Amino acid sequence: CSCHISYLLWKSKCQQVLSVLGEMESGSIYLQFTCSTSLQLEVIFEVLEEYDWTSFSVVTTRHHGYEDFLAMVEGMTDGSFIGWEKKSVVTLNVTDDPGGARTKRLLKDNEAQVRLLYCSLEEAELVFRAAWAAGQAGPSHMWFAVGPALSGLGLEGLPKALFAIRPQGWRDEPRRRIAKGVSVLTHGAMALRRDQGATSRAQYAGNCQSDGNQTHRVADRIRYFTNISIGGRDYSFNSDGYLSNPLLDVISYTNGRGWEEVGWWENGHLRLRYHPWSRYGSFLKPLDDAQHLRVVTLEERPFVIVEPADPGTSSCIRDSVPCRMPVNSSLVVDNTGPMKHCCKGFCIDVLKRLAKIVGFTYDLYLVTNGRHGKNIDGEWNGMVGEVVSNRADMAIGSLTINEERSEVVEFSVPFVETGISVMVSRSNGTVSPSAFLEPYSPAVWVMMFVMCLSVVAVTVFIFEFFSPVGYNRSLQSAKKSGGSKFTIGKSVWLLWALVFNNSVPVENPRGTTSKIMVLVWAFFAVIFLASYTANLAAFMIQEEYIDTVSGLSDKKFQQPTEQYPPLRFGTVPNGSTEENIRSNYPNMHQYMIRNNQKGVEEAIDNLKTGKLDAFIYDAAVLNYMARKDEGCKVMTIGSGKVFATTGYGIALHKNSRWKRPLDLALLQLVGDDEIDMLERLWLSGICHNDKIEVMSSKLDIDNMAGVFYMLLVAMGLSLLVFAWEHLVYWKLRHCVKRSGGMDFLLALSRVRDTFIPPKTFHRQRKYIFK
Repeated sequence: CSCHISYLLWKSKCQQVLSVLGEMESGSIYLQFTCSTSLQLEVIFEVLEEYDWTSFSVVTTRHHGYEDFLAMVEGMTDGSFIGWEKKSVVTLNVTDDPGGARTKRLLKDNEAQVRLLYCSLEEAELVFRAAWAAGQAGPSHMWFAVGPALSGLGLEGLPKALFAIRPQGWRDEPRRRIAKGVSVLTHGAMALRRDQGATSRAQYAGNCQSDGNQTHRVADRIRYFTNISIGGRDYSFNSDGYLSNPLLDVISYTNGRGWEEVGWWENGHLRLRYHPWSRYGSFLKPLDDAQHLRVVTLEERPFVIVEPADPGTSSCIRDSVPCRMPVNSSLVVDNTGPMKHCCKGFCIDVLKRLAKIVGFTYDLYLVTNGRHGKNIDGEWNGMVGEVVSNRADMAIGSLTINEERSEVVEFSVPFVETGISVMVSRSNGTVSPSAFLEPYSPAVWVMMFVMCLSVVAVTVFIFEFFSPVGYNRSLQSAKKSGGSKFTIGKSVWLLWALVFNNSVPVENPRGTTSKIMVLVWAFFAVIFLASYTANLAAFMIQEEYIDTVSGLSDKKFQQPTEQYPPLRFGTVPNGSTEENIRSNYPNMHQYMIRNNQKGVEEAIDNLKTGKLDAFIYDAAVLNYMARKDEGCKVMTIGSGKVFATTGYGIALHKNSRWKRPLDLALLQLVGDDEIDMLERLWLSGICHNDKIEVMSSKLDIDNMAGVFYMLLVAMGLSLLVFAWEHLVYWKLRHCVKRSGGMDFLLALSRVRDTFIPPKTFHRQRKYIFK
């Protein structure tokens, strides 16, 4: 041929290439169907992400290229947001350790369950032999074979948990692989001939063995292999001699079944045949089953926050752990199975610290019915039910310790103080158009203006009319009275002026009794106006005004219907808060059922929209939601006052051997201020319950809209009264003049001119008072 192209054939027995270590012949290029070490590591780290095997160690020998291998691992882990934990780097020298004692000791001292192995094929056999002797080759230790030298691994004594990355077609017969290689060479040679044949005068022999064949050095020869397609698949190579777009298989070795495909990698995306629920499962087992716990939790911010995996990497980012979602609520995308979810939060951080201190591993999953735990007809549901039924060894989350739950599960010492609190909505300064009427109930307004004002006005008029010194009596001067002057209208006008302290011209009564009555009314008006003014400020000025309660036994909760308007409050059912209220305040519980909420988020929305006046729930959750609320529109009353104080605890089986270690670990976290640090991290916020002094601002049109509406209505009614007055005056005036006895229509106080002749009435008055 016109150029030297050394194609690496795979061994039929070991399924590996013939040579990758030898020096290249000058002017030759190597085309490899296997993948590079960097690409193998890229796929391996994606597998580690999927199964949450973030803690690993590196085991290597001084095999050719090991320094580049270590640099690649360093570059992929340093600065990554995944949170990789590289336990150690173990560099072995198996050639100088004939008995394998030192290799065995180094492997045994390695704490990581996942190991990345880079070495030659011959060294791998010695490493695995030492791993078996050290107890590091069982199902609790996962090995990943990395590097081109370990592409075959047709060895005896492989560990029980072993992963490798292979190009698709790794099961093909050698003849088929050779044919595929020859086909690639043929396409490259044809491209070379077409290009060089059209531009060069060189003559190419048809037989490479002929005497006339000569070697021609062609620059940039790899470009003839950068655009090859065979059977619909891309076999283009890059400048390093590797496939540009390889199709790779993730294979796993299982003792007794051999190698099997568990996933594939194509176009930069990893797909796994078996969807990982947690770090432990079919491939990797815990180091000690007795130290592995099934942990159940419940989503409730900020203690447990459930989010889908990072869309860019399909993995859980730093400080979060995979958590299994219930099957019936998992999302399925393109029939690839449930999406991977990640859990983080205050309780997750506590769990991770406990696992490190006590020394246990765990499989985390979410409770199926989304409840903390309630006894229904003798059956427990929620997290407590998972522990009682032995489906879980531990329950952690916003699980309140109470007497009923303590009868069926064992609780650890509390790690968060909580209880029952009340959340209300802050006043935002915006009032309704009828806010000026809010200080008094409708019954008070009716009593004031319909009953009191009318009755007192009539009473003052009657006292004044019959008073011997009133406007209708002139006995002292022995003159005619000239008719009555103090009418009912003037009495109403006087009392109205006293109520609102108006400076208007009025005629005061002269009678002693009527004056006393007016003075009593004036005192009543002072109290009425002062109370109205004080209460009006709470409804119309722009500052916070929140009713306080002394506890759940407060009258506002125990007798809500006696308040105006009745207080609307509720809680989330099937929790410790509802159980506490049901047990201690049955009437209150019966009233609040109509206002119970589906969740905390719905309750907060209803508080903001005015559909709910107060929300009673777990104090720790409400304090967090109040601090994190956007706009700080909700708050817990009494600066976070807590009623029925208790705490969050970890639920365990009765007489569990884990109780004492967990209690000691929790006390250690409290003593080291770890819990306080986590509370500052997860439970703090920018909103506070401290009352803020706010300077009152001018009342705009929105605040006084109701008053203006009232003026408009009054103007309209005044027009009607004005028309009626003219109608009476012009239409009935002539009738009154002709009859001479209808003056009472114009003034009720002039009854003497209508029913009693003036002279007779005067004589009677004079006789009576002689």
